[in-house]
Amino acid sequence: MKRTLLCPHREVVDRGTPVARARKHVGSPEGWASLPRLAAVAGCLLLLGLTGCESFASRGMNAEGVRLFQQANYQAALSQFQQAVYTDPTNADGYYNLAATYHRLGKMNNRKTELDQAESLYNQCLDRDRNHSDCYRGLAVLLVEQNRNDEAFRLVEGWVDRTPTSADARIELARLFEEFGDKRAARERLAEALHVDPNNSRALTAMGKLWEEMGEPQKALVDYQRSLWLNHFQPEVQSRVAALQTMTPTPVVAALPDSTVQTVGRNPTPRR
Repeated sequence: MKRTLLCPHREVVDRGTPVARARKHVGSPEGWASLPRLAAVAGCLLLLGLTGCESFASRGMNAEGVRLFQQANYQAALSQFQQAVYTDPTNADGYYNLAATYHRLGKMNNRKTELDQAESLYNQCLDRDRNHSDCYRGLAVLLVEQNRNDEAFRLVEGWVDRTPTSADARIELARLFEEFGDKRAARERLAEALHVDPNNSRALTAMGKLWEEMGEPQKALVDYQRSLWLNHFQPEVQSRVAALQTMTPTPVVAALPDSTVQTVGRNPTPRR
């Protein structure tokens, strides 16, 4: 199902995360983020689709909750999300929306009770969907914010161990390593993600960001270009490609997903 990301928190690297799917859930974007911006995980909202009468009702409630959340009317948003969960108690995204909203309120108000509620709801979300990447991200951020770093790593590493074919799990673990300054481990996890899914644009974008930070602009440019070839709706990555091309005197040849090659010029045209 296609997600419409309403999160205003964008980065150079493609992120994607917490919100409401019609199925809705409050979330963070796809890709890479620093911990302070990752905490904004509790501040993005995303819409997806449901079927059936209950799902239709939940969709309307989640949509209204998203609108209220974006207006910073958090209590009213909570009311809508709670009704959505009551109407469709099996929908993990509803629990995620509630968790993200309580996470935001707990940080704003410095209230442990709200943060505890957020943690409980994140776990209820994962009880319903063991591969809910936005929820893993939100809960990991919450744990790190509370200086529970070991728990955050155990959480995501457990997801990796349970899902040997999940690129998303490895991308999230790479994100954690990068946040703690271990770029080598982050690069290894991204390499694993790309082994599982060679055409994962999020992993390629994140790898490009790491190469750029490590002073390897040509390698960064190759990965950014491949990511754009797979997903050209990444204006921040397009900006980085343009900037890096001014620093790279010779054209860079990027291997494309179909095993052809393309010379990256000043204005590359992604395949549609």
